[in-house]
Amino acid sequence: MAKVILTNEVQGLGSAGDVVDVKNGYARNYLVPQGYGVHWTRGGEAQVAQLRAARDARALASVEDAQALKAKLQEGKIRLQAKTGTGGRLFGSVKPAAVAAAIADAGLGQVDKRKITLPSVKSTGEYKATVHLHEGVDAVVTLQVISQR
Repeated sequence: MAKVILTNEVQGLGSAGDVVDVKNGYARNYLVPQGYGVHWTRGGEAQVAQLRAARDARALASVEDAQALKAKLQEGKIRLQAKTGTGGRLFGSVKPAAVAAAIADAGLGQVDKRKITLPSVKSTGEYKATVHLHEGVDAVVTLQVISQR
């Protein structure tokens, strides 16, 4: 097992500043090369303190921002155009990146595509998507998928 200091949030593992024990290969082949973590050292304790302080400062400021963004996202519908065939069936499906881009195009703010949970969208119509904005703050967004002509 290897000790790793997370520099970014890794879903299912922890947040920035957490010290976690992971398998050697996971640390060596994924976390460290992708920039999600660094190997733990005794000198790294100071880095952990800095990361935690920065995370806490962001969390305090972003709770209010997340609540405001949630209210804006739940107000109306997000229109999303997709290529369709006969009967309104989509060529492919709607991806979270497309939803994040549609939210940004509507002028509602930036949303991380990794924080969007979608149902299977294979045809035109209205769908509900969940956007995780902050711990304890989730917005339910109404997507209106329309045919692109």
